[in-house]
Amino acid sequence: MVFNENSRVKIPALLHLLQLGYTYIPLKQHNHREDTNIFGDIFIESLQRINPYVTKEDLYRTLDEISLELNNEDLGKTFYQHLTATSGIKLIDFIDFDNNSFHVTTELTYKNGDDEFRPDITLLINGMPLALIEVKKPHNKEGIIAERNRINDRFKNKHFRRFVNITQLMVFSNNMEYEDEILEPILGAYYATSSYTDLSFNYFREDEEYPVKQPLRPITEQEENTVLIDNDLLEIKYSPEFKTNKEPTTPTHRILTSLFSKERFAFLLRYAIAYVEENSGLQKQIMRYPQLFATIAIISKLEKGWNKGIIWHTQGSGKTALTYYNIKHLTDYYQRQNIIPKFYFIVDRLDLLIQASTEFSNRGLRVNLVNSKQEFIQDIKVVGAIHNDSGKAEITVVNIQKFSEDSVVIKMTDYDINTQRIYFIDEAHRSYHPKGNYLASLINSDKNAIIIALTGTPLLREVAKEYDSKLLFGGYIHKYYYNQSIADGYTLRLIREEIEGSFKMEMKEVMQRIKVLQGEIKASDVYADRRFSQGLLDYITKDLDDFREVWQDDTLGGMVVCDSSKQAKMLFQLFEEKYGIQEINIEKLSEAAEPSVPYGNRKKKKLTAALILHDENDKTIREKLIKAYKAGKIDLLFVYNMLLTGFDAKRLKKLYLARVIQDHNLLQTLTRVNRPYKKYEYGYVVDFADISQAFDRTNRMYFDELQNELGDDVQFYTHLFKSEKEIKQELQEINETLFNYDTTNCEVFSQQIAQITDKVELLRLIKALRTAKELKNIIALNRYEKLKAITDFELLNRLLIEVQGRLDNLNLMENMSNGEVPLKLLSTALETIVFQFFKKGEEELKLADEYNELIRKTRESLQHNFDPSDPNFVSLSEELKRIFKKKNLSETTQTEMVENMHLFRQIYEKAKELNRKNELLKAKYENDEKYTRIHKRLVEKDTLNVKEMQLHRALMQIKNEVDNRIEEQKDIVNNEPYFVKYIMQLVVKEFKNKENFLIDFDTTEKIKQLIVREYMKQYNDRF
Repeated sequence: MVFNENSRVKIPALLHLLQLGYTYIPLKQHNHREDTNIFGDIFIESLQRINPYVTKEDLYRTLDEISLELNNEDLGKTFYQHLTATSGIKLIDFIDFDNNSFHVTTELTYKNGDDEFRPDITLLINGMPLALIEVKKPHNKEGIIAERNRINDRFKNKHFRRFVNITQLMVFSNNMEYEDEILEPILGAYYATSSYTDLSFNYFREDEEYPVKQPLRPITEQEENTVLIDNDLLEIKYSPEFKTNKEPTTPTHRILTSLFSKERFAFLLRYAIAYVEENSGLQKQIMRYPQLFATIAIISKLEKGWNKGIIWHTQGSGKTALTYYNIKHLTDYYQRQNIIPKFYFIVDRLDLLIQASTEFSNRGLRVNLVNSKQEFIQDIKVVGAIHNDSGKAEITVVNIQKFSEDSVVIKMTDYDINTQRIYFIDEAHRSYHPKGNYLASLINSDKNAIIIALTGTPLLREVAKEYDSKLLFGGYIHKYYYNQSIADGYTLRLIREEIEGSFKMEMKEVMQRIKVLQGEIKASDVYADRRFSQGLLDYITKDLDDFREVWQDDTLGGMVVCDSSKQAKMLFQLFEEKYGIQEINIEKLSEAAEPSVPYGNRKKKKLTAALILHDENDKTIREKLIKAYKAGKIDLLFVYNMLLTGFDAKRLKKLYLARVIQDHNLLQTLTRVNRPYKKYEYGYVVDFADISQAFDRTNRMYFDELQNELGDDVQFYTHLFKSEKEIKQELQEINETLFNYDTTNCEVFSQQIAQITDKVELLRLIKALRTAKELKNIIALNRYEKLKAITDFELLNRLLIEVQGRLDNLNLMENMSNGEVPLKLLSTALETIVFQFFKKGEEELKLADEYNELIRKTRESLQHNFDPSDPNFVSLSEELKRIFKKKNLSETTQTEMVENMHLFRQIYEKAKELNRKNELLKAKYENDEKYTRIHKRLVEKDTLNVKEMQLHRALMQIKNEVDNRIEEQKDIVNNEPYFVKYIMQLVVKEFKNKENFLIDFDTTEKIKQLIVREYMKQYNDRF
C-alpha cells in the first residue's frame, strides 16, 4: 500500500487546486525557460489576451526584460512593480482577474548550473511561477522546521536569485493542526514571502465573518486520472485514505483555499506585499492574516455606510503596516468611484510622529510632514493630492495639535474634483479628549472624512468615564487580541521580576538620609538624587550584563523607564561617569554587522547608553540615537515619557520600571519587550516600582472590555518462538488495544492520534504495534501460514510509523518549550542572589484575554461532551462549578488569575481528553452517540467482564437490526411495551446465543434498559 507524502498530501493538494480553478500541467509538458521557469507559450498567449493591442514581438521583449529584472539584487522589487503595474503592458489583469491563465504543476526543476531543487507544487499565473507549495506527511520528523531550514539554505544561494525574485508567495504544510503553545512553527500550515535571509513563517486562521466566496468546482474523473497517472499513483484512487485526504477541510487544503482562491490570490498579489528598508537592508514583507481581514473589514463597513470605526489590534501586530496596506487598497477602492483619496495619520506626540513617518517612508510612501498650524491650514484647504507629481502613494503625518478652528475643508464648486479624506488616528484610547479643542477641530475639519481609529490596548471604560472612544470613533471594525497574537508568534509573553531584599532596604535607608539632610522634599526629587540613583544604576547595569551572559547574547538591549526626566538625566550622568562619555558613530549605522563570534570568545565591551527626552538633543539627533539602538550600537536607553508607545525594537528584552504607570499606558509600556527576537520566549520586566496593583486593576478592566465584546521508554517482546495459539491470542490483544481507533483508514487514524497529548497512551499504542511487527517476523520464521491472512501487518506497520511520529513531535515540542529556559531563568535568579540585593521572584504576567479565552475553552469543552452521565464528566463539571461558586472571576488579582488559570487548564485538558476518547468510540458506532453511551455504561465498573471488541460486535448487530426495523416501521418506538420486548429478544440473541456472554438476568435486563432508554429519549427529543 502506498502511504507516503505524495499520496497523502501532495496529490490531494493538486486536486484541490484544480477545484479552485487551476489547470494541471503534466510533467511531460514542462515547456519552460530554465533561467526563470516562465512557461513562454502560456505567457505569450495570456498577455496577448490581456493586452490585445500589443504585438507578439513586444511581448517577447517583455519576457526578456523580466529576465533582466530578475537578475537584480533587490528581492524582486523591480519585477514586483512591473507585475502589479496598471499601465503599459500588463502582466496580470487585476480588473478582470478571471481573464488570466491559472496553472499548477509538480516537481518543476529550479536549476542554475549544478544547483537545483524541485518544489512539490508550483502555481503559475500567465505562465509565471509566482507561488510554491512544500508539503510533508503528518508526524514527519522535525515537522515544518526541516522544510524551513531547507528553503532558507536554498534562498540564500545566489544561484537561485532569479527564482527568489519571481516568487511572491509560499506555503509550507505537514497537514496537521497548529500547536499554539509552541514558539517555533513545528506542526501546521504556514505561509511566507521570499527572502534572501530567513523566511518569516506566518499562521493563517480564517475569519468566519469574511469567508472565501469562491465555491469549489467539481473535477472530472479524467482530470483526477491525469494527475494520478502523471505521478504514477493510480493505485491509490479507491483507497479509503485517498478519499479522506481529498476532503476540503484538511489543514493543507484550508490554507490553499484561504490564499489561492482567485479573489484572495488577486488581493495578496496586489495589496499584501511591501518592501521595507530596515537597518539590516531591504526586506520583503507580506500581510499577516489579521491585517488582511481588517483591510477587508474596512471596505465592508464603508459599504454599509460607516464613516468611522475602531480597529483593536494588540500591541506588536503592525498597525502602521496595516495603514500602509490600506493606503494601497483604499486608493484603488475610491479611484474606481472617480474619487481622489487623501490620507492622514494623526498622532498626539512628537516622538510618535517621527516613528510613524520613518515607518511609512521605509515602506516607500511619500510622507508629508506638517510643521505648523498655518501649514496645515493650507494643506487641508487644498483639493486633490498636490504634493506628488510622480504618482507615488503618499500620506500626511500630523500631530493633532496642528488642527485648529481654521483648518477646515472648503467647498470647491468650480472644480469637478471629488476628494475623500481618510484620517487614521493612532492610539485612539489615549488623549483625544472630547472636551478638548484639538479633537473638536479634527472632527470639524472635514465632516465627510472617514475616521479609522487604531488602538492596541482596550478602551477601558472605567478610566474613560465621560470619555468613551466608541462614542467618539464608532464601533469596532475589527479585533485581534493578545492571546491570538501570542499563539501566532507575533508577540511574546512577559516575565515580571520583583525586586526585594537588601536592595529595597538599602534604597529606603538612602531615602531617609536624604530627607534628614534636606528636610521634607518631593518623592520625585528623592528618586532623582545622586545617592538614590547610584544604587539604582548599579543594579540595572549589572543585571543587564548578567542577563546577556546567561543567554550568551550581547545583542540584548534594555530600557529604563524613569520616575521623572530629572531622574533620567541623573542616571545618564552617572552612567557616563561610570563608563565614560559616549562616542557612538551614529552616522555609520548601515555598516555591515560584526562577524558572528561565539559569546565566550568575545572580548567583553563596556555598555553604551543614550538619553531620550523631549528637551534633550534635537529631533535629528534623537532619531539617529533611536536608529543606533535598533541597530545594536547602543545597549541601554533612559527614557521618561518618550518611546513608551509605538517604539518597536526586537532586541529590547529587558524593561526596567522605576515608576508606576496606569491603565492602558501600562499595557503599552509593558509591550515594548514583547516583540519576537531570535528564539526567546519571554520579554522581561524588572519591577522597581511594584506595578502589581496597577496591573491587576488594568487587567480587570481589560477583562470587562472583553466580556462586553465577546459575551461570554518502551519494553518490547523479544521471544522468538511462540505457538500459533499464543500468537493468535496476542493478535487479539493488539486488536483490543487498537479498538478505539480507526484501523481501516490510515489517514483517519493519523488524525485521531494527532489529538493525543498523553505520551503514556502513545507508548501503549507503540508497544502493541511494535509487538505486531515482531509477530510478523515470528510467523514468517516458523511458517505459520494460517496466521498470515488474519492480520494486515503492512497496515499495522504503517500505523506504527504514524504513532512514533506523533511521539517524536511531542518530544520535540516539549524540548523546545521546556528545554533550557527554566535552567536559564534559575541561573539568572541565582546569579542575582550573589549580588548585594536580589529579586523576590519571577512571574509570568497573565493578560485578561488569555484568561477569558481559557474560561471559554473550558466551558465549551464540557458543553461538547455528549455523555453527561459519564462519572469523569460529572467530576469535571462539579469541579468547575466549585471554582465559579468560590471565586469572582471578573474581580481577581494577578496571583489569583494565575491560580485560576492553572485550575481551568487542568479541567480543560481533562475535558478535551475525555471528548477525544468519546469521539474515537463514537466512530466505532458509525457516529451514533446512543450506542457510545451504552458501550461506556456497560464497561464501567466491570458490568460486563468481556473484551470491548466482543461487546462492540454484539451492540453493532443490535444497532443494525433496530435501525433497519425503525426504517421499515417508523412508529415501532411509539409502542413502548412491544419495543421493550423486541429489544430484550435481540439482547438475548446477540449476547447469550451468539457471543456466549456469561451474564445473569439482571445484567440482561440492564442492557435492555440502556438500549430502550436511549431510543426513547431520541424519539421524545424529536417529537
